[in-house]
Parts: sequence; C-alpha cells; structure tokens
Amino acid sequence: MKGLFISFISLLSMTTVAQEVRVPSFKKTPLTEEQQQRWSHLDLETDSIPGMSVDKAYSEILKGKKGAKILVGVIDSGVDISHPDLKSVIWTNKKEVPNNGKDDDKNGYTDDVHGWNFLGNSNNETLELVRYLRKGNDGSALYLKAEKDFEKEYNEVFPYKETVDLLADADKTIREHLKKDNYTKEDLNNIASVKYELFKSKRIMLAYAEDTGDDFKAKLEEFKEYVYDKLNYNLNKEFDGRKLVGDNPDDINDKKYGNNIVYSKDRKDSSHGTHVAGIIAQQRNNNLGGDGVSTNVEILPIRAVPNGDEYDKDIALAIRYAVDNGAKVINGSFGKDYSPHKEWVWDAMKYAESKDVLIVLAAGNDGKNVDVEPNYPEDTPDKKTELVNNVIKVGAINYNYGEGIVADFSNYGAENVDVFAPGVKIYATIPGGKYKYEQGTSMASPNVAGVAALIRSYYPNLKANQVKQIIMTSGMAINLDVTVGENGLSIPFSKTCISGKIVNAYNALKMAEELSNQIKKEPKL
Repeated sequence: MKGLFISFISLLSMTTVAQEVRVPSFKKTPLTEEQQQRWSHLDLETDSIPGMSVDKAYSEILKGKKGAKILVGVIDSGVDISHPDLKSVIWTNKKEVPNNGKDDDKNGYTDDVHGWNFLGNSNNETLELVRYLRKGNDGSALYLKAEKDFEKEYNEVFPYKETVDLLADADKTIREHLKKDNYTKEDLNNIASVKYELFKSKRIMLAYAEDTGDDFKAKLEEFKEYVYDKLNYNLNKEFDGRKLVGDNPDDINDKKYGNNIVYSKDRKDSSHGTHVAGIIAQQRNNNLGGDGVSTNVEILPIRAVPNGDEYDKDIALAIRYAVDNGAKVINGSFGKDYSPHKEWVWDAMKYAESKDVLIVLAAGNDGKNVDVEPNYPEDTPDKKTELVNNVIKVGAINYNYGEGIVADFSNYGAENVDVFAPGVKIYATIPGGKYKYEQGTSMASPNVAGVAALIRSYYPNLKANQVKQIIMTSGMAINLDVTVGENGLSIPFSKTCISGKIVNAYNALKMAEELSNQIKKEPKL
C-alpha cells in the first residue's frame, strides 16, 4: 500500500501509459440497460463512462493470445458452484476422491473437492466488538471505545424496529387476505374492505410502496432482514453463533473444524460470495447476465465470512488454504473495525507473499478515512509501515465521471487505500441461476482481482508485487476535487488513495506486456 514501488527503471519509464487516455466530457445522459450491466468494462475515452477498459483490453491487446489458467481464491460467504454462469470455472481438487469421508490428499481437509467451509453449519454472527465486550471489562481504552461504538450502533438501529414491526404486521395481513406472498401496488389498490386492520395495513403498504417504488416488496424484505439481523444477531450480546462450529476461535492451532459444503441453497448468505465470484469469472459473451473480467480463471470458493464479523482465525487459515492449493490471486471482500488476532492474519499475508500470491482487499463501506480510522484486515501495524508488498486495498467509484465519482459509502485514505475501481451497480451472479445489481467496495475489489488474474494469466513471469505496482501505476489519474464520505468532504482525488488513480485493465496489460518482455531479455544470473 504505502508506495513501495518497484525499483525497475523500466517500469517507471512506462508510467506515461496511464496518461495516454484523453478525458472527455463525462456522460450526462442516463446509461442504457446494456451500458449499466457492463459499465465497469467500458472505456472513459470511447464511452464517456469511467470503466476499466476491459473490452478494449480484450479487443486490442489479448485478441489471439492464449493465457495460462489462474486460480483465484474467493474468501467470502460461499459460492453457488452450480450457477450456470460459474459451474464451468469452479475449482476441483483432483487429489480428493469425492464424498469418501477421507482426507485423500492429506491436507487436513476431508473431501475438500471444491473448497472449504470454515464456518461449518454456522451462518449468523455477532460483530467483533460484541465478542470483545462479552469477555468483560479489561480496563483498557479499547474496551471503553468498544462500549461507545456498541451504544452508537445499537442506537442507530433500534429506532427502526418499531417501523419494521409495523410494516411486517401490515405485510402479513395483506398476504393472508390476498392468499399470496407476492403482490403489487395494483393488488393493494384493488383491496376493498371496511375491516379496520385490513384498511390500515393497505394504507401502510401503499405509503411504503410510494416511497420505495415498484420493487417495494423486495426492499421491505431487505429492510426487515437488516434491522432484525442487527438486533437479533450482530448486536446481541447473548447470541453465540460460533457454538455451531465447535472450535476455539482463540486457538490458531485448533484447525480440525468446518466442512466441505461451500454452498447450500438453505443458507441465505451465499449471495455475496456468488456475486463476487461472478464479477471475476462469469462467462464472457455468452448472453447470460453480465461478463466477468477475466477468462482463463478458476474460482476456489472458501467460506469464512458469516452474517456478521468474520473471525481472524478463519481468515488467516483461509488465506493459507488458498495459497496451499495453488491460488495466485486471493480476493477478500470483507472487513471490520476490531481485530483481536490481527497478527495471525499478518502471518498469513507474509506466507502468501513468500509464495508469490497477490491479495486484493475491499477498503470498506463506512465512508471514512482509514488513515485515521480502523478497518481490518490491514497490512500495517501503525498506518505507516507496510508489512508486506503483496496486498492491494481497493475503494469504489461510480459510473458518473465528475466530483461525485467516488462512491459516497467508500472508505478512502491517502496512505492506506491503494486504488479505486467500479463498485456501484455492478451486475453479476447470485444463487439460483440469477443475476443482480449490487454495490460496495466488495464489488470494486473483485474487479481488481479480475484484472490481476488477467495479468498473471498472460504474463506469468511477473511477480505478485510487480502486478500490484503495475495496477497502481498504470491506472488513470483523476485530476479533480471529489466528494468523499457521508459528510461530503471535498478533497483532490489524488488524496483519496496512494496512487490517485482508478484501475484500467488496458493500461495495466500494456504495461505488463512491456515489463514482461524486458524481463525475458535480461540475462539470467
């Protein structure tokens, strides 16, 4: 992160690549549906949309070339390995005999045919600060901060419970009257009744529909799920989600836990991981949903992110699992404000670095400056010193070029975010053969992981740290003042991240090709 740029004079001389694109006036008309679904692949100069120039890279640089297969580890909530747009790119452990109850490859994970699930049968979890408070007051300043953070979070969510309860009751009354779970505004308007409860429920739901639009039912379910999950699980000091896993999360040597079920249709939480995997690797040009960034990839699903905060132990072991099974790129679209065993994650990052593996992380969605606020995992103990040079942290931009190009939810930091990439309204796979728009730095990170996989596929002689610096150096500079955070602070884009740039696949591949060719010509010592 903190600018340990490659010392190759040749690479520095190629930084002009990033300046070759003429920036036109930004697009003022709404995007078409086709543009919306693919905007992250479009080109600022050609399309007036600040995408990553992925299509241009395929047509002008990669056309006619063959790349090597690259394994990308997706550490997330689970991946629908049967999705029509993903099943052909899901990793298979050929050393493991499926479902024979044996650890055939002796790696410590029985029947890990398509990855590993470090959460076992667990799904819901508390926030890390709740787990910290549950251990009791240790008299530290950190404990006092955790108490204040808990109170703030709880007070932000609890007032919505009454509204959600009211909506849930009204929805239940309507569903029972109509005898169906899904209904429209027209159905509501057609309800004729003098019964007070039904009349009241109709008015409540119509008012909600007017505020939220035609997809009010889906938004209501999301609203209910968010509030109830926060109160019942994430902020509930009495809830113990880890009990189902059966391990000791404070013992890194307690490794025999979890199972091989990386996806189950009975779990609602795999949507996030399936979406992330799709951004990287959903099939291109097959007339199904969106397009993935990278071809020649396989996805290694690793389930380690619950509905709540992830455990440091799971993340550390997940990184090691991905490395040991041959991943050259790892995506981590998760994060939290407290990390009691961050040293375990740092050790795993160092292990990945020693094995030439690049780790791409989401910068977080709190709209805060992570130079002064915590956001784990980090690759620094003090916000200044970089422990490894194989980790790249990614903020999110949207499709409108201008002062609002940084997504209002995206974290930023001149010293602790590396680069920005598309992360608003990204169209990709979700479970059940479906597709959906999602947003977050969770979507920006796999966009960059996809670019990294492309580089590693076509230029395999480049090392992880070189790929990182190529991505940062070759990006497109944004010479604008932009608004960041929930308060709309205006700062130069150059101060939002180390590189001051947004990722550009075309520029990155062009630079990678030049550096790769130069390395090939260098005499071997």
